[in-house]
Parts: sequence; C-alpha cells; structure tokens
Amino acid sequence: MYPETQQRAPAERAVTVHQPTPIVPAQAAPFVSANGQVAAVQSIVLPDGRVVTGYAIELAKPEPAAAKPVVSRTAVNLALGGIGFGAVCGGLLLLTTFIAALTALITHLIILAAVIFGGWIAVQILGHDGGGNTFHIRKAGIKRNHFHG
Repeated sequence: MYPETQQRAPAERAVTVHQPTPIVPAQAAPFVSANGQVAAVQSIVLPDGRVVTGYAIELAKPEPAAAKPVVSRTAVNLALGGIGFGAVCGGLLLLTTFIAALTALITHLIILAAVIFGGWIAVQILGHDGGGNTFHIRKAGIKRNHFHG
C-alpha cells in the first residue's frame, strides 16, 4: 500500500493505569434459620487450594400436595360420551337447517325463473304489434313458432 522507502512510526498513546479500590467488607449479621438457631459456619477446601466459607442452608421441603379425589374411568367416559353426543346432535341440527335453507333458496330461484320466463313469453306474444291490442290466445294459431291471431 505504501512504498517501502517510506516508514511509518507507530503512534504513541498516553496510557492510564487504574488501580482497583479495595472494598471494606461489611459486618454480616449471623444467619438465623427458620427454627431460631444460629447456623454453624462451614468451610470447604476446593481441589485447587481455595477455601470457601459459608453457612449451611437446609432447603425448605414443600408441603405434600393434597390427594386428589379419584374419578372413575367410567364417569370420565360417560362425560366425554355425553359431550360428543351433544356435539353430533348440534351438528345434525345445523346440517338440517342448512339443507332446509338451501331447498328454500332453490325453490325461490325456480319460481323466479318461471316468472321471468313467463313474462318474456307474454312480451313475445303481446308485444309484436306495438299497439295495445288484446289477443285471444285460444283463438290464435301457431305456425313456425309465431302466434297468428
């Protein structure tokens, strides 16, 4: 990057050394266990030669849980069966309602188509002469898909 003839001198920085401040240990109150007695201090020597000193603490044992009442398997099966039966009945009721609504919709569509088609036929029969003449359909003859009066 730089030509070899030009040498760069390393930058010098001011270095500040911080010395830790020793902390004065506070006087700890003796540990009092739940039964009111002062616990004994114990020391343990670790394999690397360090000594760890502290209080021995017994873990609080949880209270035994109250025994749950036993529910028979038959009662559980009956309850689940009842829930399932109710779900099936509700589903069948909804299915029946849906089928009835669908049938009514189809019926109404057929009636609507008949009314529209009937109106179209009436316009074809009555609307050819443009006048407001009355046709007697019984007297009319049919030739080549046209009504002749």
